[in-house]
Amino acid sequence: MKKNILFLCSIVLSTLASCSTAENCTKTIVIPSRTIITPTGSSYIPESQSVVPCDYVVTPIQEQTPLQNFTYEVLNFNFTPDTGNNTNRLKFDIKLNNPNNFIIKGFAFITVNTDGLESSSGFTNGAISTCNEINPNSSCIFSFDKQASLNLGVIQSIQLVNVKYYLTN
Repeated sequence: MKKNILFLCSIVLSTLASCSTAENCTKTIVIPSRTIITPTGSSYIPESQSVVPCDYVVTPIQEQTPLQNFTYEVLNFNFTPDTGNNTNRLKFDIKLNNPNNFIIKGFAFITVNTDGLESSSGFTNGAISTCNEINPNSSCIFSFDKQASLNLGVIQSIQLVNVKYYLTN
């Protein structure tokens, strides 16, 4: 019995000793879930784990946050459920305001409510102007005009919920 315990202890100790060398040592890290926001939409990446060398340095992920000192003004926002040409049409102009003393470079991220379902996007497909850069203490008009086939489904209403501006690196 003592021999078995000593044998088991020696295995555990040799395993621990082998982990002390940098070439064999590994650890498991947890990569938290995150949402990545781009001009074309957002992607959710669930939490995961990864086995890495013990000397691996974990660099925290910088969370994307919208520009805090930013305002917008809706100049017009029109949704036509049926244009008469088997399409619907969404057309809007939103004035994006940069009250800062520096140029902002990034993209507008627009949240809409479509028949009770909220979604967000950069609305780049169909945009006439996207305001990827706004001068200090200045404004830019984000313009969008797009028709979509009713064969994809009939939408009754689209309402603007919110506009945020994300800076790009």
